[in-house]
Amino acid sequence: MTSVGGTEMVDWKLAVATAVRLVKPGPEVSRDEAREVVAELRRHAKASEEHVRGFTRMVPAAEGGDTPVLVVDRAGWVKANVEGFRAVLGPLLTKMQDRRAGLPGGAVLGAVGGKVTGVELGMLLSFLASRVLGQYETFAPVVGELSGSATGRLLLVAPNIVQIERELEVDPHDFRLWVCLHEETHRTQFTAVPWLRDHIESEIQAFLGETEVDPATLLERIREAVQSLGGGRPPEEGGGGRSIVELVQTPAQREILGRLTAVMSLLEGHADYVMDGVGPRVVPSVVDIREKFQKRRASGAGRLDAALRKLLGLDAKLRQYRDGERFVRAVVDEVGMEGFNRVWTSPNTLPTKVEIAKPADWVARVHGRTDA
Repeated sequence: MTSVGGTEMVDWKLAVATAVRLVKPGPEVSRDEAREVVAELRRHAKASEEHVRGFTRMVPAAEGGDTPVLVVDRAGWVKANVEGFRAVLGPLLTKMQDRRAGLPGGAVLGAVGGKVTGVELGMLLSFLASRVLGQYETFAPVVGELSGSATGRLLLVAPNIVQIERELEVDPHDFRLWVCLHEETHRTQFTAVPWLRDHIESEIQAFLGETEVDPATLLERIREAVQSLGGGRPPEEGGGGRSIVELVQTPAQREILGRLTAVMSLLEGHADYVMDGVGPRVVPSVVDIREKFQKRRASGAGRLDAALRKLLGLDAKLRQYRDGERFVRAVVDEVGMEGFNRVWTSPNTLPTKVEIAKPADWVARVHGRTDA
């Protein structure tokens, strides 16, 4: 990572240390129970491959089909995601570093700002680390302790899965398979569609490339947002309570974000659709799991939790699950699974944000069909 005088824009080691220190401990399990959970998750991840591929009719490319599956604890999830952040944010931080180098007192800003940002990033990661069940890490590093492949790696966060299955009082074996079906769908999406990773990365880099906020202002905006959560106040409606992404948006970034929102809605909605489609055949208690999990997903865990979800843009992610699943279901009902799979042909066949809300428009554009 670019640095001036040895000082990085973000103190990544401090971010990891802060997150690991602050993250809540996982549920109590014996060593034998922990081993069994890990082994079962690995078995379910492997079994999910056949279930998902058979239902979606998507076949991974030969060079990308064997991406790693890692069962991790909360600290492992933090470390993996920090490495991903470093890879994705590199160009933006280089740009900000160059701009800061010419500022009066730039060295002081670097020494202080890097540590402050590291602590704040660690705080956010500690919040997320106890909530994520699984993740297909698209931009995984190809070297290091938790190395991935050129197309990513699948992470399953064992403590969180155990905690949620206990909270929901659902069958643990069914729940673990159900989670694996969702995450395996994401792995299949990226391994079966070779251009998808590069397309999303180019959109992200275009978004970051449009960032014109100077380092001091960016740090101050993030700091103000975090400090606004100090009293556990819920975000205000209207102009207040913006997410971190919204804090630094330009008009060009809003256009890019619209495209990214559409593709993420597609990916999340597709995973939910597949999970529901495969579930009844292989997960006996899927109806009970789905009902309880949907209630939990929609509710939050209090005022501070709601404020953090808004700040991080997680409310938008919940809408992506809902809107994307409706899009996939409507398209499959209209043109079948093979017809839906034309969505993976190229970036031009991805749905727009408008089409996510109006699936018939996508069908008309890609298939040349209308209801008339």
